[in-house]
Amino acid sequence: MRPLVLDEIVGVGAYEALRDDYRARLIAHKRPRRLAVGDRVTLIFENRETIRFQVQEMIRVEGIREPDKVQMELDVYNELVPGDGELSATLMIEITDLAEIRPELDRLIGLDEHVSLRLAGREPIPARFDAKQLEEDRIAAVQYIKWRLQPDEVEAFCKVEIAAEIAIDQENYRVSAEIPRDTRHSLIEDLRGGIAPLLRVPEGGGVTAGQEGVIEELDGIRVRHPHQAAGPGHVVIEAAGSHADWLAVGAERWAALQSLLQRYGGEIQARYGACRCVTDLGAGARFHLFAPR
Repeated sequence: MRPLVLDEIVGVGAYEALRDDYRARLIAHKRPRRLAVGDRVTLIFENRETIRFQVQEMIRVEGIREPDKVQMELDVYNELVPGDGELSATLMIEITDLAEIRPELDRLIGLDEHVSLRLAGREPIPARFDAKQLEEDRIAAVQYIKWRLQPDEVEAFCKVEIAAEIAIDQENYRVSAEIPRDTRHSLIEDLRGGIAPLLRVPEGGGVTAGQEGVIEELDGIRVRHPHQAAGPGHVVIEAAGSHADWLAVGAERWAALQSLLQRYGGEIQARYGACRCVTDLGAGARFHLFAPR
């Protein structure tokens, strides 16, 4: 299963009109992908569509429109998309009594070594937990896990007559749950490459549409995306309307320009480690800010 790319993400404006129908489709798709394992642990199996929905909702809530910032979200969320021969899940430890949350979580320290997928007649397949979330003396209530299946294990999992279950054998929590048939069929679709997209990117409604458009204007100075990026984070800063001769403008215009250069240059440097500015002073000059490749 391949990672998500920008061309598959709908821009914030276009997404609003599609959201209700997409959300209903996604909820129906996720329904069989939720599995309780005992009374404390719930798994939600992830794939490209469940992760795509999370990305769409994140950029909607945060109002993220810039392609490079959307790409940053994709870089994070793509880690949850299962690869070929993988199953992926969000594991949630659900404790309703606030006073018991920390004691119960402490009792489950070491859980990361005790979760497995079991196929009848085969050795257990251990879950791989996200190492960035693990600490020696505590466990978070939300964990991201994957199972890597060998080709013969994929073949066995796809035969629904072979029993499959999720088992936890941590010393304070020994439980197992059979994977129901509807859940199994949904996961088999993942192993076979995934379902058709639940959300169609409308023409002109993708997050990359309008990359050459204006990002903002301040005191007659425009910031826009370039026609062709020279490097990561590339923006163009220029005079709006008639092009200014930057050697002849007054102090206030220079101050506005400096403010924009500092802000966008600082963002590029913070995100990519360096920022280059390319320009020719004089009439019609444009300032190109981008990170060196």
